Amino acid sequence: MKAKILIIDDEEGIRFTFNKFLSAENYEVATAKDFDEAIACISETDFDVIFADIILRGKSGLDVLREIKKMKILSPVIMITGYPNIDTASEAIRYGAFDYIPKPIQKDNLFHALDVALQHKTVIVEREKYRSNLEAIFRSVKDAIITVDKDLLVLEVNEAAKKICGITRDAIGKTFSSLPNRCGIKCVESLMETTSKNQSIEVNRLECQLKNRPEQVVTLMTSPLMKSQGSFSGAIMVVRDETRLTDLERELNERQQFHRIIGKSEKMQEIYSLIELLADVETTVLIAGESGTGKELVAEALHYKGTRSNNQMVKVNCSALSENLLESELFGHVKGSFTGAIKDKVGRFQIADRGTIFLDEIADISPKVQVELLRVLEEKEFERVGDSNTMKVDVRVVAASNQDLSEKVHLGEFREDLYYRLNVMKVFLPPLRERREDIPLLTDYFLKKFNKKFKKEITAISSDAEKIFMDYPWPGNVRELEHSIEHAFILCRQTTITVDHLPPELTNFSVKEIFCHNDGHVNDPQIILEALKKTAWNKTKAAQLLGISRRSIYRKIKEYKIMPGEI
Repeated sequence: MKAKILIIDDEEGIRFTFNKFLSAENYEVATAKDFDEAIACISETDFDVIFADIILRGKSGLDVLREIKKMKILSPVIMITGYPNIDTASEAIRYGAFDYIPKPIQKDNLFHALDVALQHKTVIVEREKYRSNLEAIFRSVKDAIITVDKDLLVLEVNEAAKKICGITRDAIGKTFSSLPNRCGIKCVESLMETTSKNQSIEVNRLECQLKNRPEQVVTLMTSPLMKSQGSFSGAIMVVRDETRLTDLERELNERQQFHRIIGKSEKMQEIYSLIELLADVETTVLIAGESGTGKELVAEALHYKGTRSNNQMVKVNCSALSENLLESELFGHVKGSFTGAIKDKVGRFQIADRGTIFLDEIADISPKVQVELLRVLEEKEFERVGDSNTMKVDVRVVAASNQDLSEKVHLGEFREDLYYRLNVMKVFLPPLRERREDIPLLTDYFLKKFNKKFKKEITAISSDAEKIFMDYPWPGNVRELEHSIEHAFILCRQTTITVDHLPPELTNFSVKEIFCHNDGHVNDPQIILEALKKTAWNKTKAAQLLGISRRSIYRKIKEYKIMPGEI
Protein backbone atom coordinates (compact mmCIF):
# COMPACT_ATOMS: atom_id res chain seq x y z
CA MET A 1 0.00 0.00 0.00
CA LYS A 2 1.12 3.58 -0.71
CA ALA A 3 2.38 5.51 2.28
CA LYS A 4 0.13 8.48 3.17
CA ILE A 5 1.90 11.77 3.81
CA LEU A 6 0.43 15.03 5.15
CA ILE A 7 2.14 18.40 4.44
CA ILE A 8 1.18 21.31 6.75
CA ASP A 9 2.58 24.66 5.56
CA ASP A 10 1.09 28.08 4.95
CA GLU A 11 3.32 28.65 1.91
CA GLU A 12 1.75 27.33 -1.25
CA GLY A 13 5.17 26.95 -2.93
CA ILE A 14 6.38 24.64 -0.14
CA ARG A 15 3.23 22.53 -0.35
CA PHE A 16 3.61 22.33 -4.15
CA THR A 17 7.30 21.31 -3.91
CA PHE A 18 6.58 18.57 -1.35
CA ASN A 19 3.64 17.28 -3.38
CA LYS A 20 5.71 17.21 -6.58
CA PHE A 21 8.67 15.38 -4.99
CA LEU A 22 6.55 12.82 -3.11
CA SER A 23 3.91 12.15 -5.78
CA ALA A 24 6.70 11.37 -8.24
CA GLU A 25 7.71 8.52 -5.92
CA ASN A 26 4.14 7.19 -5.72
CA TYR A 27 3.37 8.48 -2.21
CA GLU A 28 -0.22 9.52 -1.45
CA VAL A 29 0.00 13.19 -0.49
CA ALA A 30 -2.45 15.51 1.27
CA THR A 31 -1.82 19.18 2.16
CA ALA A 32 -3.14 21.68 4.71
CA LYS A 33 -2.39 25.40 4.93
CA ASP A 34 -3.23 26.00 8.61
CA PHE A 35 -4.03 24.40 11.97
CA ASP A 36 -7.75 23.85 11.35
CA GLU A 37 -7.25 22.17 7.97
CA ALA A 38 -4.49 20.02 9.43
CA ILE A 39 -6.59 18.78 12.35
CA ALA A 40 -9.51 18.08 10.00
CA CYS A 41 -7.24 15.95 7.76
CA ILE A 42 -5.70 14.10 10.71
CA SER A 43 -9.15 13.32 12.14
CA GLU A 44 -10.28 11.69 8.88
CA THR A 45 -7.11 9.90 7.69
CA ASP A 46 -4.42 7.76 9.30
CA PHE A 47 -1.23 9.27 7.91
CA ASP A 48 2.07 7.42 7.97
CA VAL A 49 4.20 10.60 8.29
CA ILE A 50 3.28 14.24 8.93
CA PHE A 51 5.42 17.25 7.92
CA ALA A 52 4.48 20.45 9.77
CA ASP A 53 5.96 23.94 9.48
CA ILE A 54 6.70 25.44 12.87
CA ILE A 55 5.49 28.91 11.81
CA LEU A 56 1.89 28.99 10.52
CA ARG A 57 -0.71 31.69 10.26
CA GLY A 58 -2.65 31.73 13.49
CA LYS A 59 -1.67 28.70 15.56
CA SER A 60 1.84 27.30 15.13
CA GLY A 61 3.18 23.90 14.12
CA LEU A 62 3.90 23.23 17.78
CA ASP A 63 0.16 23.64 18.45
CA VAL A 64 -0.45 20.99 15.80
CA LEU A 65 2.13 18.79 17.52
CA ARG A 66 0.42 19.22 20.89
CA GLU A 67 -2.98 18.33 19.38
CA ILE A 68 -1.54 15.24 17.69
CA LYS A 69 -0.12 14.12 21.02
CA LYS A 70 -3.48 14.76 22.71
CA MET A 71 -5.24 12.69 20.01
CA LYS A 72 -2.73 9.85 20.57
CA ILE A 73 -1.81 9.73 16.89
CA LEU A 74 1.06 7.31 16.22
CA SER A 75 2.30 9.02 13.02
CA PRO A 76 5.88 10.46 13.28
CA VAL A 77 5.89 14.26 12.91
CA ILE A 78 8.80 15.96 11.13
CA MET A 79 8.98 19.72 11.78
CA ILE A 80 9.88 22.17 9.01
CA THR A 81 11.73 25.32 10.09
CA GLY A 82 13.39 28.25 8.31
CA TYR A 83 15.35 29.21 11.42
CA PRO A 84 16.69 26.07 13.10
CA ASN A 85 18.09 26.62 16.58
CA ILE A 86 18.57 24.68 19.77
CA ASP A 87 15.53 26.14 21.57
CA THR A 88 13.15 25.40 18.71
CA ALA A 89 14.49 21.87 18.25
CA SER A 90 14.35 21.00 21.94
CA GLU A 91 10.79 22.33 22.28
CA ALA A 92 9.69 20.34 19.24
CA ILE A 93 11.30 17.16 20.59
CA ARG A 94 9.70 17.80 23.98
CA TYR A 95 6.26 17.80 22.35
CA GLY A 96 6.97 14.58 20.52
CA ALA A 97 8.47 15.60 17.15
CA PHE A 98 10.35 12.78 15.47
CA ASP A 99 12.78 15.01 13.52
CA TYR A 100 13.03 18.39 11.79
CA ILE A 101 14.39 19.58 8.44
CA PRO A 102 15.47 23.14 7.53
CA LYS A 103 14.31 25.33 4.67
CA PRO A 104 15.05 25.52 1.82
CA ILE A 105 13.98 21.91 1.39
CA GLN A 106 16.62 19.68 -0.16
CA LYS A 107 15.24 16.64 -1.95
CA ASP A 108 17.85 14.28 -0.52
CA ASN A 109 17.25 15.54 3.03
CA LEU A 110 13.50 15.21 2.57
CA PHE A 111 13.61 11.57 1.43
CA HIS A 112 16.20 10.58 4.01
CA ALA A 113 14.05 11.95 6.83
CA LEU A 114 10.98 10.34 5.30
CA ASP A 115 12.58 6.90 4.99
CA VAL A 116 13.73 6.95 8.60
CA ALA A 117 10.28 8.13 9.76
CA LEU A 118 8.49 5.38 7.81
CA GLN A 119 10.75 2.74 9.34
CA HIS A 120 10.00 4.21 12.76
CA LYS A 121 6.24 4.15 12.01
CA THR A 122 6.48 0.43 11.15
CA VAL A 123 8.18 -0.27 14.48
CA ILE A 124 5.61 1.86 16.34
CA VAL A 125 2.66 0.08 14.70
CA GLU A 126 4.08 -3.37 15.48
CA ARG A 127 4.82 -2.37 19.04
CA GLU A 128 1.34 -0.89 19.46
CA LYS A 129 -0.22 -4.02 17.99
CA TYR A 130 1.78 -6.16 20.40
CA ARG A 131 0.83 -3.89 23.31
CA SER A 132 -2.87 -3.91 22.34
CA ASN A 133 -2.89 -7.70 22.12
CA LEU A 134 -1.24 -7.96 25.54
CA GLU A 135 -3.76 -5.51 27.00
CA ALA A 136 -6.66 -7.47 25.48
CA ILE A 137 -5.30 -10.68 26.97
CA PHE A 138 -4.67 -8.93 30.28
CA ARG A 139 -8.25 -7.64 30.39
CA SER A 140 -9.90 -10.88 29.29
CA VAL A 141 -8.11 -13.29 31.65
CA LYS A 142 -10.51 -14.42 34.39
CA ASP A 143 -7.68 -14.81 36.91
CA ALA A 144 -6.68 -11.76 38.92
CA ILE A 145 -3.33 -10.34 37.72
CA ILE A 146 -1.39 -7.76 39.75
CA THR A 147 2.14 -6.54 39.02
CA VAL A 148 4.39 -4.75 41.53
CA ASP A 149 7.90 -3.30 41.45
CA LYS A 150 10.74 -4.21 43.82
CA ASP A 151 9.23 -2.02 46.56
CA LEU A 152 5.78 -3.64 46.15
CA LEU A 153 4.32 -0.53 44.48
CA VAL A 154 1.39 -1.65 42.32
CA LEU A 155 2.17 -1.20 38.61
CA GLU A 156 -0.86 -2.75 36.92
CA VAL A 157 -4.15 -4.45 37.83
CA ASN A 158 -6.65 -6.24 35.58
CA GLU A 159 -10.45 -6.27 35.83
CA ALA A 160 -10.67 -9.73 37.44
CA ALA A 161 -8.65 -8.50 40.42
CA LYS A 162 -11.63 -6.42 41.55
CA LYS A 163 -13.92 -9.46 41.84
CA ILE A 164 -11.37 -11.91 43.24
CA CYS A 165 -9.16 -9.65 45.40
CA GLY A 166 -11.24 -6.50 45.85
CA ILE A 167 -8.42 -4.47 44.23
CA THR A 168 -9.19 -1.87 41.54
CA ARG A 169 -6.99 0.22 39.27
CA ASP A 170 -7.07 2.95 41.95
CA ALA A 171 -4.40 0.85 43.67
CA ILE A 172 -1.82 1.64 40.96
CA GLY A 173 1.04 3.61 42.48
CA LYS A 174 0.26 2.49 46.04
CA THR A 175 2.13 -0.03 48.15
CA PHE A 176 0.43 -3.42 47.97
CA SER A 177 0.74 -4.05 51.71
CA SER A 178 -1.08 -0.78 52.46
CA LEU A 179 -4.20 -1.58 50.42
CA PRO A 180 -7.48 -1.83 52.37
CA ASN A 181 -9.84 -4.84 52.36
CA ARG A 182 -7.01 -7.33 51.89
CA CYS A 183 -7.84 -10.97 52.35
CA GLY A 184 -4.83 -11.83 54.51
CA ILE A 185 -1.05 -11.74 54.61
CA LYS A 186 -0.21 -14.79 52.51
CA CYS A 187 -0.29 -12.87 49.22
CA VAL A 188 1.95 -10.15 50.70
CA GLU A 189 4.36 -12.79 52.03
CA SER A 190 4.51 -14.46 48.61
CA LEU A 191 5.21 -11.17 46.83
CA MET A 192 7.89 -10.23 49.37
CA GLU A 193 9.56 -13.63 49.00
CA THR A 194 9.50 -13.37 45.19
CA THR A 195 10.94 -9.84 45.19
CA SER A 196 13.63 -10.65 47.76
CA LYS A 197 14.70 -14.07 46.47
CA ASN A 198 13.82 -13.65 42.78
CA GLN A 199 11.95 -16.97 42.74
CA SER A 200 8.42 -18.20 41.98
CA ILE A 201 5.96 -19.12 44.76
CA GLU A 202 2.76 -21.19 44.47
CA VAL A 203 0.13 -21.63 47.17
CA ASN A 204 -2.71 -24.09 46.46
CA ARG A 205 -6.23 -23.99 47.90
CA LEU A 206 -5.73 -20.90 50.03
CA GLU A 207 -8.77 -19.71 52.01
CA CYS A 208 -8.20 -16.02 51.48
CA GLN A 209 -11.00 -14.79 53.85
CA LEU A 210 -11.93 -11.70 51.85
CA LYS A 211 -14.51 -9.72 53.81
CA ASN A 212 -17.27 -9.90 51.20
CA ARG A 213 -16.33 -13.46 50.10
CA PRO A 214 -15.35 -15.27 53.32
CA GLU A 215 -15.55 -18.77 51.80
CA GLN A 216 -13.42 -17.97 48.75
CA VAL A 217 -10.70 -20.51 47.93
CA VAL A 218 -7.88 -19.49 45.57
CA THR A 219 -4.64 -20.72 44.07
CA LEU A 220 -1.91 -18.07 44.37
CA MET A 221 1.16 -17.81 42.11
CA THR A 222 3.87 -15.15 42.19
CA SER A 223 6.75 -14.95 39.68
CA PRO A 224 9.67 -12.55 39.06
CA LEU A 225 9.00 -9.71 36.61
CA MET A 226 11.91 -9.22 34.23
CA LYS A 227 12.96 -6.29 32.03
CA SER A 228 13.83 -6.79 28.36
CA GLN A 229 17.54 -6.81 29.24
CA GLY A 230 16.94 -9.69 31.65
CA SER A 231 17.28 -7.67 34.86
CA PHE A 232 14.81 -8.14 37.74
CA SER A 233 12.21 -5.37 38.09
CA GLY A 234 9.46 -6.69 40.39
CA ALA A 235 6.87 -9.45 40.59
CA ILE A 236 3.63 -10.58 38.98
CA MET A 237 0.90 -12.25 41.04
CA VAL A 238 -1.83 -14.43 39.51
CA VAL A 239 -4.80 -15.40 41.69
CA ARG A 240 -7.19 -18.09 40.44
CA ASP A 241 -10.60 -18.47 42.06
CA GLU A 242 -10.99 -22.18 42.88
CA THR A 243 -14.14 -21.75 44.97
CA ARG A 244 -16.47 -23.28 42.39
CA LEU A 245 -14.15 -26.25 41.87
CA THR A 246 -13.92 -26.79 45.61
CA ASP A 247 -17.69 -26.56 45.96
CA LEU A 248 -18.16 -29.06 43.14
CA GLU A 249 -15.76 -31.49 44.76
CA ARG A 250 -17.57 -31.08 48.06
CA GLU A 251 -20.94 -31.56 46.38
CA LEU A 252 -19.71 -34.63 44.53
CA ASN A 253 -18.78 -36.21 47.84
CA GLU A 254 -21.78 -35.18 49.87
CA ARG A 255 -24.56 -33.67 47.76
CA GLN A 256 -27.90 -35.23 48.52
CA GLN A 257 -30.01 -33.27 46.07
CA PHE A 258 -29.60 -32.06 42.48
CA HIS A 259 -32.19 -29.60 41.20
CA ARG A 260 -35.35 -31.34 42.53
CA ILE A 261 -33.92 -34.86 42.41
CA ILE A 262 -33.30 -36.45 45.83
CA GLY A 263 -30.65 -39.09 46.47
CA LYS A 264 -27.10 -39.54 47.72
CA SER A 265 -26.45 -43.09 46.50
CA GLU A 266 -23.58 -43.82 44.16
CA LYS A 267 -25.97 -44.42 41.27
CA MET A 268 -27.60 -41.02 41.77
CA GLN A 269 -24.21 -39.29 42.02
CA GLU A 270 -23.38 -40.77 38.61
CA ILE A 271 -26.66 -39.46 37.23
CA TYR A 272 -25.99 -35.97 38.65
CA SER A 273 -22.60 -35.92 36.94
CA LEU A 274 -24.13 -37.09 33.67
CA ILE A 275 -26.80 -34.39 33.81
CA GLU A 276 -24.11 -31.74 34.37
CA LEU A 277 -22.20 -33.12 31.40
CA LEU A 278 -25.27 -33.12 29.13
CA ALA A 279 -26.87 -29.85 30.30
CA ASP A 280 -24.96 -27.64 27.84
CA VAL A 281 -24.57 -30.23 25.09
CA GLU A 282 -26.97 -29.62 22.20
CA THR A 283 -27.98 -33.24 21.71
CA THR A 284 -31.11 -35.33 22.10
CA VAL A 285 -31.39 -37.22 25.40
CA LEU A 286 -33.49 -40.30 26.11
CA ILE A 287 -34.44 -40.87 29.73
CA ALA A 288 -35.29 -44.47 30.53
CA GLY A 289 -36.60 -46.02 33.71
CA GLU A 290 -39.65 -47.50 35.38
CA SER A 291 -42.72 -45.42 36.09
CA GLY A 292 -42.27 -43.21 39.13
CA THR A 293 -38.46 -43.03 39.08
CA GLY A 294 -38.36 -39.28 38.34
CA LYS A 295 -37.79 -39.02 34.58
CA GLU A 296 -39.56 -35.66 34.36
CA LEU A 297 -37.31 -34.25 37.11
CA VAL A 298 -34.24 -35.29 35.12
CA ALA A 299 -35.65 -33.53 32.05
CA GLU A 300 -36.19 -30.37 34.11
CA ALA A 301 -32.64 -30.52 35.46
CA LEU A 302 -31.24 -30.88 31.92
CA HIS A 303 -33.15 -27.75 30.89
CA TYR A 304 -32.70 -25.49 33.90
CA LYS A 305 -29.01 -26.33 34.40
CA GLY A 306 -28.23 -25.60 30.73
CA THR A 307 -27.86 -22.62 28.40
CA ARG A 308 -31.53 -22.80 27.35
CA SER A 309 -32.81 -22.17 30.88
CA ASN A 310 -33.90 -18.60 30.06
CA ASN A 311 -36.33 -19.95 27.45
CA GLN A 312 -39.38 -22.19 27.70
CA MET A 313 -39.50 -25.82 28.70
CA VAL A 314 -42.60 -27.44 27.21
CA LYS A 315 -43.88 -30.83 28.42
CA VAL A 316 -46.03 -33.23 26.40
CA ASN A 317 -47.48 -36.53 27.66
CA CYS A 318 -47.58 -38.47 24.38
CA SER A 319 -49.67 -41.34 25.78
CA ALA A 320 -52.51 -39.05 26.87
CA LEU A 321 -53.50 -37.96 23.35
CA SER A 322 -54.77 -39.67 20.22
CA GLU A 323 -52.74 -39.55 17.01
CA ASN A 324 -54.63 -36.57 15.52
CA LEU A 325 -54.70 -34.61 18.76
CA LEU A 326 -50.99 -35.28 19.42
CA GLU A 327 -50.04 -34.17 15.91
CA SER A 328 -51.98 -30.93 16.37
CA GLU A 329 -50.60 -30.48 19.89
CA LEU A 330 -46.99 -30.91 18.76
CA PHE A 331 -47.04 -29.03 15.47
CA GLY A 332 -50.14 -26.84 15.63
CA HIS A 333 -52.87 -26.46 13.01
CA VAL A 334 -54.56 -23.84 10.87
CA LYS A 335 -58.19 -22.89 11.02
CA GLY A 336 -60.44 -25.30 9.14
CA SER A 337 -57.83 -28.05 8.78
CA PHE A 338 -60.18 -30.55 10.45
CA THR A 339 -63.53 -30.65 12.21
CA GLY A 340 -63.33 -28.53 15.33
CA ALA A 341 -60.34 -26.46 14.14
CA ILE A 342 -62.16 -23.15 14.58
CA LYS A 343 -58.97 -21.09 14.81
CA ASP A 344 -55.22 -21.36 14.28
CA LYS A 345 -53.32 -23.19 17.01
CA VAL A 346 -49.64 -22.78 17.89
CA GLY A 347 -47.92 -26.13 18.41
CA ARG A 348 -45.70 -27.12 21.33
CA PHE A 349 -42.57 -27.19 19.14
CA GLN A 350 -43.15 -23.59 18.11
CA ILE A 351 -43.75 -22.56 21.73
CA ALA A 352 -40.50 -24.30 22.75
CA ASP A 353 -38.40 -22.51 20.10
CA ARG A 354 -34.90 -21.83 21.54
CA GLY A 355 -35.90 -23.88 24.57
CA THR A 356 -36.57 -27.54 25.40
CA ILE A 357 -39.46 -29.88 24.66
CA PHE A 358 -39.96 -32.92 26.90
CA LEU A 359 -41.77 -35.81 25.21
CA ASP A 360 -42.90 -38.17 27.95
CA GLU A 361 -44.06 -41.73 27.14
CA ILE A 362 -42.50 -41.42 23.67
CA ALA A 363 -43.01 -45.14 23.05
CA ASP A 364 -46.77 -44.60 22.59
CA ILE A 365 -46.65 -42.27 19.56
CA SER A 366 -48.15 -43.52 16.29
CA PRO A 367 -46.09 -44.34 13.16
CA LYS A 368 -47.32 -41.15 11.45
CA VAL A 369 -46.20 -38.92 14.31
CA GLN A 370 -42.92 -40.85 14.48
CA VAL A 371 -42.18 -39.82 10.87
CA GLU A 372 -42.95 -36.17 11.56
CA LEU A 373 -40.92 -36.19 14.77
CA LEU A 374 -37.93 -37.69 12.95
CA ARG A 375 -38.07 -34.83 10.46
CA VAL A 376 -38.06 -32.21 13.22
CA LEU A 377 -35.06 -33.88 14.83
CA GLU A 378 -33.09 -34.09 11.59
CA GLU A 379 -34.19 -30.96 9.68
CA LYS A 380 -35.40 -28.66 12.50
CA GLU A 381 -38.55 -27.99 10.49
CA PHE A 382 -42.23 -29.01 10.27
CA GLU A 383 -45.62 -27.97 8.87
CA ARG A 384 -48.71 -27.27 10.91
CA VAL A 385 -51.69 -29.55 10.26
CA GLY A 386 -53.47 -28.23 7.15
CA ASP A 387 -50.65 -25.82 6.27
CA SER A 388 -48.08 -26.14 3.46
CA ASN A 389 -45.72 -23.50 4.85
CA THR A 390 -42.59 -24.91 6.49
CA MET A 391 -41.65 -23.59 9.91
CA LYS A 392 -38.12 -23.64 11.34
CA VAL A 393 -37.44 -24.20 15.04
CA ASP A 394 -34.43 -24.48 17.31
CA VAL A 395 -35.57 -26.92 19.99
CA ARG A 396 -33.72 -29.38 22.18
CA VAL A 397 -35.64 -32.64 22.45
CA VAL A 398 -35.60 -34.68 25.66
CA ALA A 399 -37.68 -37.86 25.53
CA ALA A 400 -38.64 -40.40 28.18
CA SER A 401 -40.12 -43.89 28.27
CA ASN A 402 -40.78 -46.57 30.84
CA GLN A 403 -40.92 -49.14 28.04
CA ASP A 404 -38.06 -50.89 26.32
CA LEU A 405 -37.82 -48.97 23.03
CA SER A 406 -35.31 -51.41 21.56
CA GLU A 407 -37.85 -54.21 22.09
CA LYS A 408 -40.52 -52.13 20.36
CA VAL A 409 -38.12 -51.58 17.46
CA HIS A 410 -37.58 -55.36 17.30
CA LEU A 411 -41.37 -55.89 17.22
CA GLY A 412 -41.75 -53.33 14.43
CA GLU A 413 -43.78 -50.95 16.63
CA PHE A 414 -41.18 -48.14 16.70
CA ARG A 415 -39.04 -46.77 13.87
CA GLU A 416 -35.42 -47.83 14.14
CA ASP A 417 -34.08 -44.56 12.68
CA LEU A 418 -36.11 -42.51 15.18
CA TYR A 419 -34.93 -44.74 18.04
CA TYR A 420 -31.27 -44.13 17.19
CA ARG A 421 -31.95 -40.39 16.73
CA LEU A 422 -33.56 -40.19 20.19
CA ASN A 423 -31.02 -42.46 21.84
CA VAL A 424 -27.95 -40.26 21.15
CA MET A 425 -27.39 -40.00 24.90
CA LYS A 426 -29.25 -42.13 27.43
CA VAL A 427 -29.91 -41.50 31.11
CA PHE A 428 -31.15 -44.61 32.90
CA LEU A 429 -32.88 -44.03 36.23
CA PRO A 430 -32.54 -47.00 38.59
CA PRO A 431 -35.66 -48.26 40.39
CA LEU A 432 -35.96 -47.35 44.05
CA ARG A 433 -35.32 -50.96 45.16
CA GLU A 434 -31.82 -50.65 43.63
CA ARG A 435 -30.97 -47.56 45.67
CA ARG A 436 -32.54 -48.31 49.01
CA GLU A 437 -29.97 -46.15 50.82
CA ASP A 438 -31.87 -43.14 49.42
CA ILE A 439 -35.18 -44.14 51.05
CA PRO A 440 -34.48 -42.40 54.43
CA LEU A 441 -33.43 -39.24 52.58
CA LEU A 442 -36.55 -39.30 50.41
CA THR A 443 -38.69 -39.99 53.47
CA ASP A 444 -37.31 -36.93 55.28
CA TYR A 445 -37.94 -34.82 52.18
CA PHE A 446 -41.58 -35.93 51.93
CA LEU A 447 -42.11 -35.43 55.67
CA LYS A 448 -41.11 -31.76 55.28
CA LYS A 449 -43.20 -31.40 52.12
CA PHE A 450 -46.41 -32.81 53.62
CA ASN A 451 -45.96 -31.08 56.98
CA LYS A 452 -46.10 -27.83 55.03
CA LYS A 453 -48.99 -28.99 52.84
CA PHE A 454 -51.18 -30.38 55.65
CA LYS A 455 -49.97 -27.90 58.29
CA LYS A 456 -48.93 -30.73 60.63
CA GLU A 457 -45.86 -31.41 62.75
CA ILE A 458 -45.09 -35.07 62.09
CA THR A 459 -41.43 -35.50 62.93
CA ALA A 460 -40.68 -39.23 62.61
CA ILE A 461 -41.57 -42.67 61.30
CA SER A 462 -41.61 -45.65 63.66
CA SER A 463 -38.88 -48.26 63.35
CA ASP A 464 -41.41 -50.92 62.23
CA ALA A 465 -42.70 -48.61 59.48
CA GLU A 466 -39.12 -47.81 58.48
CA LYS A 467 -38.33 -51.52 58.18
CA ILE A 468 -41.30 -52.00 55.86
CA PHE A 469 -40.08 -49.03 53.79
CA MET A 470 -36.63 -50.61 53.50
CA ASP A 471 -37.91 -54.14 52.69
CA TYR A 472 -40.78 -53.30 50.32
CA PRO A 473 -39.84 -53.58 46.59
CA TRP A 474 -41.60 -50.32 45.59
CA PRO A 475 -42.94 -51.32 42.15
CA GLY A 476 -44.21 -47.72 41.83
CA ASN A 477 -40.80 -46.34 42.87
CA VAL A 478 -40.43 -42.81 44.29
CA ARG A 479 -43.96 -41.85 43.25
CA GLU A 480 -45.36 -44.79 45.24
CA LEU A 481 -43.24 -43.84 48.25
CA GLU A 482 -44.54 -40.27 48.06
CA HIS A 483 -48.17 -41.40 47.81
CA SER A 484 -47.67 -43.84 50.69
CA ILE A 485 -46.36 -41.09 52.96
CA GLU A 486 -49.16 -38.75 51.87
CA HIS A 487 -51.65 -41.53 52.73
CA ALA A 488 -50.03 -41.87 56.16
CA PHE A 489 -50.17 -38.09 56.73
CA ILE A 490 -53.91 -38.07 56.16
CA LEU A 491 -54.47 -40.82 58.75
CA CYS A 492 -51.84 -39.82 61.31
CA ARG A 493 -53.04 -37.69 64.26
CA GLN A 494 -49.79 -37.78 66.21
CA THR A 495 -46.16 -36.80 65.65
CA THR A 496 -44.98 -40.24 64.50
CA ILE A 497 -46.16 -42.31 61.53
CA THR A 498 -46.69 -45.97 62.50
CA VAL A 499 -47.46 -49.16 60.55
CA ASP A 500 -51.21 -48.55 61.11
CA HIS A 501 -51.02 -45.40 58.98
CA LEU A 502 -49.46 -47.11 55.95
CA PRO A 503 -51.42 -48.23 52.85
CA PRO A 504 -52.64 -51.88 52.85
CA GLU A 505 -50.24 -52.99 50.10
CA LEU A 506 -47.34 -52.12 52.41
CA THR A 507 -48.77 -53.51 55.65
CA ASN A 508 -49.77 -56.80 53.96
CA PHE A 509 -46.36 -57.17 52.42
CA SER A 510 -43.92 -59.67 53.89
CA VAL A 511 -40.80 -61.12 52.36
CA LYS A 512 -41.67 -64.45 54.03
CA GLU A 513 -44.61 -64.83 51.66
CA ILE A 514 -42.23 -65.67 48.79
CA PHE A 515 -41.18 -69.36 48.75
CA CYS A 516 -38.86 -70.53 46.02
CA HIS A 517 -37.13 -73.73 44.90
CA ASN A 518 -33.37 -73.83 44.97
CA ASP A 519 -33.41 -72.94 41.29
CA GLY A 520 -35.13 -69.66 42.11
CA HIS A 521 -38.49 -70.46 40.42
CA VAL A 522 -41.69 -69.56 42.29
CA ASN A 523 -43.80 -72.71 42.67
CA ASP A 524 -46.80 -71.54 44.71
CA PRO A 525 -49.77 -70.15 42.69
CA GLN A 526 -51.03 -68.31 45.79
CA ILE A 527 -47.77 -66.33 45.96
CA ILE A 528 -48.11 -65.35 42.28
CA LEU A 529 -51.73 -64.33 42.89
CA GLU A 530 -50.73 -62.19 45.88
CA ALA A 531 -48.02 -60.47 43.83
CA LEU A 532 -50.55 -59.75 41.04
CA LYS A 533 -53.07 -58.34 43.53
CA LYS A 534 -50.44 -56.08 45.13
CA THR A 535 -49.45 -54.68 41.77
CA ALA A 536 -53.03 -54.21 40.46
CA TRP A 537 -52.45 -57.07 38.00
CA ASN A 538 -49.47 -55.34 36.42
CA LYS A 539 -47.60 -58.46 35.32
CA THR A 540 -44.28 -56.67 34.76
CA LYS A 541 -44.32 -55.21 38.30
CA ALA A 542 -45.48 -58.51 39.78
CA ALA A 543 -42.57 -60.28 38.10
CA GLN A 544 -40.18 -57.71 39.54
CA LEU A 545 -41.74 -58.17 42.98
CA LEU A 546 -41.17 -61.94 42.75
CA GLY A 547 -37.72 -61.62 41.25
CA ILE A 548 -38.59 -63.54 38.09
CA SER A 549 -38.82 -62.60 34.40
CA ARG A 550 -41.98 -61.31 32.73
CA ARG A 551 -42.00 -64.38 30.47
CA SER A 552 -41.92 -66.64 33.56
CA ILE A 553 -44.91 -65.00 35.18
CA TYR A 554 -46.96 -65.28 31.99
CA ARG A 555 -46.06 -68.99 31.86
CA LYS A 556 -47.00 -69.49 35.55
CA ILE A 557 -50.34 -67.69 35.11
CA LYS A 558 -51.15 -69.99 32.22
CA GLU A 559 -49.80 -73.06 34.02
CA TYR A 560 -51.78 -72.43 37.24
CA LYS A 561 -54.80 -71.00 35.36
CA ILE A 562 -54.83 -67.86 37.51
CA MET A 563 -57.75 -65.57 36.63
CA PRO A 564 -58.16 -61.83 37.49
CA GLY A 565 -61.35 -62.52 39.45
CA GLU A 566 -59.67 -64.89 41.90
CA ILE A 567 -59.28 -63.84 45.54
